[in-house]
Amino acid sequence: MTETTLAAQASDTAAERPHRALLPVVLTAAFMITLDFFIVNVAIPSLQRELHAGAAAIQWVVAGFGLAVAAVLITASRLGDAFGRRRVFTVGLVLFTITSAACGLAPTAGLLIAGRVLQGISAGLMTPQVLAILRTSYSGQAQARAFSMFGLSLGIGAVSGQLIGGLLIRADVLGLDWRTCFLINVPVGAAAVALTPRVVPESRGPARAALGIPGMVIASVALVAIVLPLIQGRQAGWPAWTWPCLAAGCVLLAAFAWYQHRVAARGGTPLIDPVLFRERAFTAGLLAQLVFWTGQASFFLVLALYLQEGRGLTALASGVVFTAIGAGYLVTSSTAHHLARLLGRDDTKRTGVLTPGEGGVVLVCDGRAHAHSPRNTGSRISAAARRPSAKSASRVLSANRRISSSSWRARIASAARNDIASVCAMSR
Repeated sequence: MTETTLAAQASDTAAERPHRALLPVVLTAAFMITLDFFIVNVAIPSLQRELHAGAAAIQWVVAGFGLAVAAVLITASRLGDAFGRRRVFTVGLVLFTITSAACGLAPTAGLLIAGRVLQGISAGLMTPQVLAILRTSYSGQAQARAFSMFGLSLGIGAVSGQLIGGLLIRADVLGLDWRTCFLINVPVGAAAVALTPRVVPESRGPARAALGIPGMVIASVALVAIVLPLIQGRQAGWPAWTWPCLAAGCVLLAAFAWYQHRVAARGGTPLIDPVLFRERAFTAGLLAQLVFWTGQASFFLVLALYLQEGRGLTALASGVVFTAIGAGYLVTSSTAHHLARLLGRDDTKRTGVLTPGEGGVVLVCDGRAHAHSPRNTGSRISAAARRPSAKSASRVLSANRRISSSSWRARIASAARNDIASVCAMSR
């Protein structure tokens, strides 16, 4: 009898143990989402030339993805609770694969932007399911390791995106050039879709919360009202409509906050729980994250453009430069907890915020020195070097400023959207 009981217990334990391929499958999805957000940086000069896209169109290619993710993130989480996380994850993965193909085959900038928005929606469907699947499939130390791997996957995807994009553009498979940066998701996504039913367990939330459609609509319209003038305004010379549009976005964000308070007061489940902001540590940490990601995300795009448009590097050479950032990320992410014990959390956070700023100063100084240097190898700056006049140098600096200005605004908006999405995820 005892042997039978022990055998049954062993069988139950084996049945409950997560499949060994579970973590690779869900982390592949997370990696693809992050990779796709950053890989477009190194592809922008190529796609801009082929599609004859203007500065505003390029910014929408970048910002449309993040806007769509933020718009559906929390509603997608509640869809997973209600209809099954594996099911919603699979739907998102299938849509992400299809929209990646659509982006890679887009004949015009407008269709590429539409594909990126749809790709962002599918990414928003997947992201909360990944977190929920890891939380329900693992426990104890295994769960801690799973979430550590999740964070590492996001970091590597962000940093390696430029290098992978450079390799794909250099390979120029079938003459597809930048299109392979999107099409690479198709075989990877198809393989993940095929494995998902076999290795990912189904799970649901204990109770069905309201989807929060009114709050999602208000927040989405508010974000569009803020992002639209930031992207279109500079190129159009800041016409009169941009300022009322920005003001309306702020009013809508205030309306969103009021609506969330009202939902919470009625005993409902708000998209963002207002109670979170009563914690000083949470609010301060959120602001620090906003500052950090605003700087890092904009730096990645500006650096990728500077290396190719300013320095004249190829897409692959530009990607190789980013491997230094990747090496630094891997070293610091594995040793940061030791540094925190040594310096304390406050000093560690100050170092993390100040270091990217110092790097930006170095980049600006290098750009200014490079613009006046006769040994410059960049295509634009080489012309200036052959005609070493103040007017030529001024044109180079003006071009770099245009790149930095437009890219900075797009990434500022994207970082703000991602932080709002992070608050929503944490409020659950």
